[in-house]
This record gives sequence, C-alpha cells and structure tokens, in this order.
Amino acid sequence: MSVHYSYIDAPNLFIQHQNGKRFAYRELGEKKGIPIILLTHLSANLDNWDPRIIDGLAKNHWFIAFDNMGVGLSNGKVPDNIPQMANDAITFIKLLGFLKIDLIALSMGGMIAQELILKEPRLVRKLVLVGTGPRGGKGISNVTYITNLDLVRAILTFKDVKTYLFFPNTKNGKKKAKEFLIQLKRRKKHRDKTISLRAYRMQLHAIKKWGKDKPADLSKIVQPTLIINGNHDRMVPTENSYDLANRIADSNLKIFDHAGHGSLFQYPREFVEMIKIFLR
Repeated sequence: MSVHYSYIDAPNLFIQHQNGKRFAYRELGEKKGIPIILLTHLSANLDNWDPRIIDGLAKNHWFIAFDNMGVGLSNGKVPDNIPQMANDAITFIKLLGFLKIDLIALSMGGMIAQELILKEPRLVRKLVLVGTGPRGGKGISNVTYITNLDLVRAILTFKDVKTYLFFPNTKNGKKKAKEFLIQLKRRKKHRDKTISLRAYRMQLHAIKKWGKDKPADLSKIVQPTLIINGNHDRMVPTENSYDLANRIADSNLKIFDHAGHGSLFQYPREFVEMIKIFLR
C-alpha cells in the first residue's frame, strides 16, 4: 500500500545538512526496497514531474523527487557547474541514509547523473537516462540558444515554452503537450516555488560549460543503463542518445517515434511499462 495515493497530494518534505543546506523533496510509494531518485530537467521544480508517470511507477516502487540547491523550496544557490550539482545530489541522497539507489534522470538531470555515478559508482544500482547526452556531446552547448528561441515563440503565442521544447510540432505532438500541461496543473495546494531568473540563467551557464567540456570516460559506468529519447529531440540532439548507448557497455536504447525531448511525457504509459520491466 502506498504512503500517498497520488503525487499531486504528496506533502513537501525537508531535510537539512549540518552545513545549512536544506533540501525540499516529495516521496511516493511503499518505503521498502531500493528507492528511486529522480533528477529533473532545466528550470524544473517538484511540480514538473508528470503525476501519471510517478503514480504509475509508485504502485511498485519507492520514489523520491527533490529540488537541487537554489531551486524551488530548497535553499542556497544554483551551482555554476554540473559536477557541483552532482555533489549536492549526493549530499541529499546520503542525508536520507541511502546506501544504494536507482536513478531516473531527465535532460540536465541526466548530465548530473553521469557525474554522480562517476563520483560515487557504488551508490547506484540501475540508471535510466532520458533526453540527455554525454559531456561534450553534440549540440549540448547550444541549449541556451534553443531555449531562448523557444521562449520567444512561447511569449508570442501565449503558450508554455515546454510546448515547443518538449514536443514535436505535429498534430499528435500538440495534443500530447496540452495533456501534459494539464497534468502539471492538477496539484492545487502547497505547490513548489518557481525557479528564479538568476537561478535559471546559472543552470543554462552550467549546461553550456558542460557541453563544451572534454568527454568523460563512460566505460566506467558499469551499471545496467536504459537510455530513452524521442527521434526528434531538438534540445539535446537524439544522436547523443546513440552516443551514450555506444559508450556505456551494459546499456539498452529505446527511441520513441514522432517524439521530441519530452518523449516520456508524450508516451507516459509506455514509459511506465518500460521502466517497470527494466527495474524488475
């Protein structure tokens, strides 16, 4: 039996390190077995996880989503680099007392996950990388340009920027974008705090720096890894997912057709089933 019936009702919880760092988080599912830690995308807070995905997976798994430093209800400042974001994630995980976790990491979260696993390889049992790429990967340093371009489009058309960044400009893509955005608004009480413009810019800076940095030795990642993307990812070009699959030995690659950066939100039911099988 789950602790909470739905992610939209999960309370905001807090845990603080002796150094003053305070993390905000939510959890769902029965507290047993290996917990799944979620690492989220650029500008996202706790409210940006699709309840259809979390609720579907929490029937069988213990899930924890959190705000990294300087984001949402967590305190402190957003680091200007991805490795430090990974250090903060490790601090949070160890604060909760976990010795072994599974990771589901989306976009920028996937970048953080790669750094985390290289720093603390024994901490992670299984890894899921969605809509992301390797350090120094093709087009990753262009995320700022693409994001700003779509931000202008969103302002001019009175739409949420995720409509353009996450979904293809097709009939199905537009329909799925609307469905996804409705899901994100289902939580009415105790919502998270929107990321500040300063923090958002710092994240963009960190991604750009990471995209220009020298490649990591991904042969060091020995964990079973599931790599997922859409075949039309404009934000982190899909070829980066193929690159990850080629360089991580024990990996499987799934590419959704007619999907973009937010393939998991476009195909939530299929994504849930895929993760269930992988984590089994």
